Amino acid sequence: MKILVTGGAGFIGSALIRYLIRNTEHVVVNVDKLTYAGNLESLASIVGSPRYSFEQVDICDRVELERIFQEHQPDAVMHLAAESHVDRSIDGPAAFIETNIVGTYTLLEVARLYWQELGEYRRRAFRFHHVSTDEVYGDLEGPEDLFTEETPYAPSSPYSASKASSDHLVRAWQRTYGLPTLITNCSNNYGPFHYPEKLIPLMILNALEGKPLPVYGKGEQVRDWLFVEDHASALYTVLSRGEIGRTYNIGGHNEKKNIEVVMDLCDLLEELAPAKPAGVTHYRDLITYVSDRPGHDLRYAIDASRMRRELDWTPVESFETGIRKTVSWFLENRGWCRRALDGGYQRERLGLATKEAS
Repeated sequence: MKILVTGGAGFIGSALIRYLIRNTEHVVVNVDKLTYAGNLESLASIVGSPRYSFEQVDICDRVELERIFQEHQPDAVMHLAAESHVDRSIDGPAAFIETNIVGTYTLLEVARLYWQELGEYRRRAFRFHHVSTDEVYGDLEGPEDLFTEETPYAPSSPYSASKASSDHLVRAWQRTYGLPTLITNCSNNYGPFHYPEKLIPLMILNALEGKPLPVYGKGEQVRDWLFVEDHASALYTVLSRGEIGRTYNIGGHNEKKNIEVVMDLCDLLEELAPAKPAGVTHYRDLITYVSDRPGHDLRYAIDASRMRRELDWTPVESFETGIRKTVSWFLENRGWCRRALDGGYQRERLGLATKEAS
């Protein structure tokens, strides 16, 4: 197949593309706007593959999307392009409405019109896979409750509301127009190449610099943690074998309170990075409790039994194995983190493009 991946320079998108190039024979077209969180360095290991190509395009740009579909003639779309940071959505929701709702609508319409013109065989084989989040469900009350694919939507933040809206659009395009869609809702991802504003990479890098480790409230919020490479394999499993019109919840079977995650990170750093910054005796001493953010959901937990039962998929990594791999990667890739935070990789890319143009 030729697979068009939107948001392929982001954290999960780049993991998916690395997985597709390394583990399949498919051709991949990466469509990414390259916002602050998009980093082509995350794809350095596969960028030389003849089965990979890149298009720097905003999914809200309908004319450019139409060109890409006509030039590349994809057999499937895996839609991951999204604004995804809850704190940013609270401070500035407009970008989330534009990308996550308007962008998804634009992509659906371009894909629908393209799909309708395909020959019968290619039209039957075409898939539009929309990648979403468990945050669309809101939070859970009981300690034993789990999100299932039938859980009613109750988003709490501008981010989760925008993703819920995009899920509804995808379902409507399947029901109304027959577009062959699939939806996945995943739990919290972590792993290599994670943009440093998110909880796990932020705590690792702050600890290494002797900075405070800010924890919202008392850190009692519970999340199910999914190693990003497991997520990539799950996404490909759904694309390959999922039932049209079906939703699949993807979880890591690793529920942890945020404070437990931070303490686990501190303990791992004691082992893997014992040479601490000046003035730091124990990494745990850096933990600082801060005011909780507005509308903060208390607990997410995924029931991923449909993935196991219908598609024979379960995650490979436990939290213990995955978090060790993650901490080791960040310790070995401080340069990537620095360039991601200061925009250095974007300046380098712009400089290369300017040089090529001249």
